[in-house]
Amino acid sequence: MLGLGTVGSGVINILERNADVISRRAGREIRVTHASARHPERPRSCRVEGMALTTDPFEVVDDPDVAIVAELIGGEEPARELIVRALDNGKHVVTANKALIAQHGNEIFARARANGVTVAFEAAVAGGIPIIKGIREALTGNRVEWLAGIINGTSNYILSEMFHEGREFGDVLAEAQRLGYAEADPSFDIEGTDAAHKLTILASIAFGIPLQYDRVYVEGIDHVTREDVAFAEELGYRIKHLGVAFREEEGYALRVHPTLVPHRHMLASVDGVMNAVMVKGDAVGPTLYYGAGAGAEPTASAVVADMIDVVREFNVEPENRVPYLAFHTDSLSAEPALPIRDVETAYYLRLSARDEPGVLADVARVLGDFGISIEAIIQKQPEAGAELVPVILLTHRIHERHMDAAIERLERLEQVQDRVVRIRVESLE
Repeated sequence: MLGLGTVGSGVINILERNADVISRRAGREIRVTHASARHPERPRSCRVEGMALTTDPFEVVDDPDVAIVAELIGGEEPARELIVRALDNGKHVVTANKALIAQHGNEIFARARANGVTVAFEAAVAGGIPIIKGIREALTGNRVEWLAGIINGTSNYILSEMFHEGREFGDVLAEAQRLGYAEADPSFDIEGTDAAHKLTILASIAFGIPLQYDRVYVEGIDHVTREDVAFAEELGYRIKHLGVAFREEEGYALRVHPTLVPHRHMLASVDGVMNAVMVKGDAVGPTLYYGAGAGAEPTASAVVADMIDVVREFNVEPENRVPYLAFHTDSLSAEPALPIRDVETAYYLRLSARDEPGVLADVARVLGDFGISIEAIIQKQPEAGAELVPVILLTHRIHERHMDAAIERLERLEQVQDRVVRIRVESLE
């Protein structure tokens, strides 16, 4: 074990509590014999008696008696160096490190293949939800058409509270930090980086493409206001921070951003810190995977499941093991991940406009010039003494590059003040 924090302690507790059923499923006993921690002397929520404890994780990965290394320290370095060294030492690796897999997975998997060992990473995405195994193994007979997921609990908690309580983003974020749902520096979650790492992994497994985190379009939720949440509800939608991956004619669209989802859709009802991923296969249709996306035992559950899978494959020839990304390396697709400007979707637009005749006509004319048709409009009465009124538009699907040009023109209209707020809309049908 590299790391004895929340998840590491959870792994040890599950291995001890369920030792009998785990050994029956794995075919042999799984014991934690070595562990590294920054402060081995600290009290833990798990038993560490009988383990060789050290502050140096390299002692663990270099020990000849260790067969499996579980990397649970997170971050890029020294995690990458430790994993590579473990693989070079002929050890199997289990990791919950989504950032490392998303950004260095291609290199790590190649190293594992060269050494005849395996890397398991179910816990890297959506905590205890078996989404990687579900796509990689249970849906292996399907051509996956798209997937969409709420894969960051912090962002989902914030948007849920804004919807149910009508609160502002900043107030809910501060509460999430007090409750421990958000870090002191929450940017990793609310800016979409965490979700982008997870989407990179899911898209690669779903479509058989190399890991390409740098091609994911990423947008956070900090610009979403309670007014946007209320207007979306009035139009029959909920705003969710989604990771979406679509198979398009020209390639693959990989993106993380706030999204209007129809209120009747199953993802719209996922609240709080829960995660959910919907996968659409050509044969099975839409399937939904729901559960805890974080926490000690939910994430530890996935780590232990990976350990059992590794043990089951001890005597399996490397070429006969389940491929890391569901497709064999020489069969990965060369189709590109599309830039956001080439992606097609519908849009929610919010403008602050002067309360004057002809404003809607001017706005409609600009959109019409770029082939953008309007599905719905909301124009509110101005508050007493206010010169500006919010104008909300829902458009039909259009390529992002056309919407970019239209918004640039709209913002130049004399009657339109401030920036135009844009949120993408997906029906997920």
